[in-house]
Amino acid sequence: MLMTKPSFFDVVSKAVGLMAVGVALAAGPARADWVPAFKGNDTGGIIAYSLAQTTEARQLAVDHCASYGKVVKFLAVDARYGGYLSFSCRWVPYGSAQRPLRTLY
Repeated sequence: MLMTKPSFFDVVSKAVGLMAVGVALAAGPARADWVPAFKGNDTGGIIAYSLAQTTEARQLAVDHCASYGKVVKFLAVDARYGGYLSFSCRWVPYGSAQRPLRTLY
């Protein structure tokens, strides 16, 4: 079989295609570790320490847990830049034999 020399257009188009794939792969992981300032589910959540300093973090957690019919229990505070305030949502407070009070806003 006779091999022919590739044309300039073929070489440039392959190079541009490889560069585009390389840029897409390199730029993808740049956003992989971003976490919102407030994140949670029915078992609890975290509040960024920077958000906790500027807003009423306790009320954010209480409202979040109340949306699931639960009460909040604060677990830990990592009081530094990049730190978080963590909380859990419990069905009833310790020592209580009744369901939590539900308030409607």
